[in-house]
This record gives sequence, C-alpha cells and structure tokens, in this order.
Amino acid sequence: MSASGTGRGPGPRPARRTVLGGAAAAAAGFALAGCGGSEYGEGEPKGRKKGEKITLTFWSWVPGIDQPVALWNSKNPDVRIELEQVSAVNGAQYAKMHAAVKAGNPPDLGQVEYPIVPSFLLDDGLLDLTKYGAAGVKSKFEGWQWQQGVFGDAVFAIPQASGPMGLFLRQDLFDRWEIETPATWDEYEAAAKAIRRKGAWIETFSATNGNRFAGFAWQAGARWFAVDGDTWTVSIDDEPTRRVADYWEGLVRQKLIKTVPDRQSVWYKDIQTGAIPAWVGASWGDALLVGNAPKTAGKWRVAPLPQWKKGENASANWGGSTTAVFRGTQYPQDAVDFAVWLNTDPESIKLLIDGGYGWPSAVSGWTDADMENHKEFFGGQDYSKVFQEAGKAVDTSWQWGPATDTLYQRFGDAFTAVLTGGGSFRSVLAKVQRQTLDDLRNKGLKVAAG
Repeated sequence: MSASGTGRGPGPRPARRTVLGGAAAAAAGFALAGCGGSEYGEGEPKGRKKGEKITLTFWSWVPGIDQPVALWNSKNPDVRIELEQVSAVNGAQYAKMHAAVKAGNPPDLGQVEYPIVPSFLLDDGLLDLTKYGAAGVKSKFEGWQWQQGVFGDAVFAIPQASGPMGLFLRQDLFDRWEIETPATWDEYEAAAKAIRRKGAWIETFSATNGNRFAGFAWQAGARWFAVDGDTWTVSIDDEPTRRVADYWEGLVRQKLIKTVPDRQSVWYKDIQTGAIPAWVGASWGDALLVGNAPKTAGKWRVAPLPQWKKGENASANWGGSTTAVFRGTQYPQDAVDFAVWLNTDPESIKLLIDGGYGWPSAVSGWTDADMENHKEFFGGQDYSKVFQEAGKAVDTSWQWGPATDTLYQRFGDAFTAVLTGGGSFRSVLAKVQRQTLDDLRNKGLKVAAG
C-alpha cells in the first residue's frame, strides 16, 4: 500500500488522452486510444500533510539498490521507502507491474527500462510528473536519456542509467591461445573458430534475450520504429537486422557458440570455468562478473564493441532504466522527490555504482574514477573509458515503440522455436514483424509496415 494506515485511494485520472496528437505527434509518437472511467477512481491525490509519516512502495530489480533506499530512509524518517525487489528474469517484473496496474494496485514507484516506458503509457499507468516539478530537473540529466521518459510536454519518468555496450573477455585465455582481441565482427568469428578448437565457446546466443538482440540491431543501423503523424511504422525485418540475424545464425549453425540463456546458472558456470571466455555485454556487466566469477579476478578486460567495418565507431545501448511514478499514488510530490534524489544525489549515485546499476544518467555527482570500483578485477585496466567512448558512439536517434516487452517475448518464443525445431533466423524477423503490427493494431494504434 502507498501510505501507512491509509492505503491507496483514488488517483488522478484524466480521461484517456491522446499523447500523440498535433504538436505532440513528433515528440511522442504514439496515442493512448480510448476513453472512459478509471479503475483508480477520479480526483486529485491527497498529498502529505506537514509532519505526516507515510510509506511509499518501490519495485526494483537493480542490484544493490537497497543501499541507497536505506540511506534515504535514514535521512527522511517521514517518507519511508518500502523496497520490493522483483525478478527480472524473462520480463517477470513487467508482467507483475502490468497486472498490478490493471488491478488498480500498482506500487508508488517502479524501475522501468527505457524501452518499456511506452508500454505502461498504453496502460495509462504512469503519472505525468510535470506539475510536481519534474521538468525543472531536466538539466541534471543526459539529454537523450531524459527524453526517454518525455512524451509531448509530459514527463513520465526520471532517468537513472544507461548501458553502453562493449566486449568483456578473458585476457589470460586469449593470450594463452594467441588470439587477438577482435575489432570487427569478422575477426570475432575468426576468434570464435580459434576458441572452439581449444574446446571452449566464445559466447552464447540467448534466444530469450531480445534486449541484447535489439542492441546488435541498433549498432548495425536498424530503425525498428518510426512515426509519421499518428501512424507507427514497424521495420523489424529490415536489412540491418537481417544482417545481424544472419551473422548470429551463422555462428550457431557452425556450432561456434552455445545457445544457453545468458545470466543464468549454466552460463555463470561457463563464465567461471572459462568454457565461455567472452561476453558482449553492457557497462553494468562489470559488477555481474565480479559477483558471479570472483575466482577469475584480474583476468578480464573490456574492449570496444566489434564493428561491421574496420575503423567504424558505432555502439549501442543495452538496458538503461528510469524511476517512474505510477498513477494512483496518493503522494506524488514525495515520490518525485525520492526519484530525483535517488538518481542525482552523489551519495546515492556512488551506492548505485557500487551495486552495478549501469552508466549514470546524471551529468554531475560522480566521476570517471567512481566507475572503476572494480578496476583490480579487470587487471588494473581503466575500463570505464571504453564505456565512456561507447556512450558517445550510441546513435541517440533510435526510437523505442509501444509494447516492447511483448516484442521481446515474441522474439524469445520465435528464436527458441527455431533453435529447437528448425527454421531460419530471418523467418523470426518476418514473424515478429507481423506479430508486432497485429499487437499494435489490437491496442488501437495506426500502423504501417516499413
């Protein structure tokens, strides 16, 4: 419940509005269709009276986030944050959040990744934070990340972190096997062949990891979603994505990589033993490796993401999330105050960095040195510089579309079916393209195939 002793009362619910319309069309890119009454009820949130003690609920999966929450609670005894750590396996956190929104009992705040913000807007589940001062903190954050939670003139989420991508590798094994760090995807395939001859696999293709696959497509120049007026154009089955699909299918068919899910038990064992000596990951992966392969300390390094052509400098983002406030909270101002503090306060940022939350969205309150708290694990390498440069090479014109959590599920189901029953990766793209068009039409949106 959102308030001690009071529970969740009616929250602000204007009639379902068109976020995409008129001038907002170019800025937002989608419409919330329909109208009618709210399961939350009508009326303004009551707000906190002076001296009143309240509790706000916050759902998150970010590692170590309990530490800044505890810090906040120690400094703000009148506004206690009750943290519930939710599972992030295969989108379980979003299924739970969507169910809570539909039941009329979501948390006050939630961790929502950039690609998923539009999905909750389609549910009319997020609160417009502009009247609670959110627009006034825009300058505290990286511009493109700030825009991930902005639609039209409304602010729906406070950015927390991004995930510029790079290549983690076991330098000791690469050196022992006399394999050069791959600078291109062709060199990556050559390295995969050399590693396979040594009895290991360079990587895994995780069928259910649509988020990482999106990062590969992003780097290759894909544009899955675009908007023209009030119509979404869906281009999942485009040439850059076909190139990515063909490449990874080739590695799979040659048996150069595994197909186990990444960041699960079998994969962690392979990382620990050296059966998998590399991983295309994101900046937040440093803490993941430290926490799950401690006996490999000092042996890892970070390299830039391999390029499609030698000399190019294109990167992408995997992950990155916001702190969003769900519509229906009775204490929106306190929720916004916490969200801003969580993601801008220097003490909070340091604790989040220590936990491995990604690359900070805040433009101040931290230094590059803060990002290298695992430097010894990476053999003394100034590895944060790799991700810093990767962040500069991300094409920030990439646009996420509605229902991306459903899109990831579609990819997971389709890739799994191909890996277990046959077919091509290109057939996955065509299938998911059709399904996504149908999914958006079923939500009342205008769509076109790109």
